[in-house]
Amino acid sequence: MKDIKTELNDVVENLMIPEVESYLEDLHKLLENNEQTEDDMTAIKELESFLVELQNIIEVIKEDKMPESEYQRIYDQIMANVKEHKHEEE
Repeated sequence: MKDIKTELNDVVENLMIPEVESYLEDLHKLLENNEQTEDDMTAIKELESFLVELQNIIEVIKEDKMPESEYQRIYDQIMANVKEHKHEEE
């Protein structure tokens, strides 16, 4: 069984970051076509900030700077958000 750091790294690196990057790419296409709304601009700023946070999580995992319980808390929070987002899409 994988440890929580590996699980967290996998979900951030293979699920969260690609999804955020994909959504940002779509929003940047709106910018290129000058079709963005103010809400789109806000979303871009928030997603870019979130992307940095996700990248920071990867770095913290690599440096192993937190207690196991904190990795678990972050993992649980991300998985709850993923579950909520999937529920909203249905």
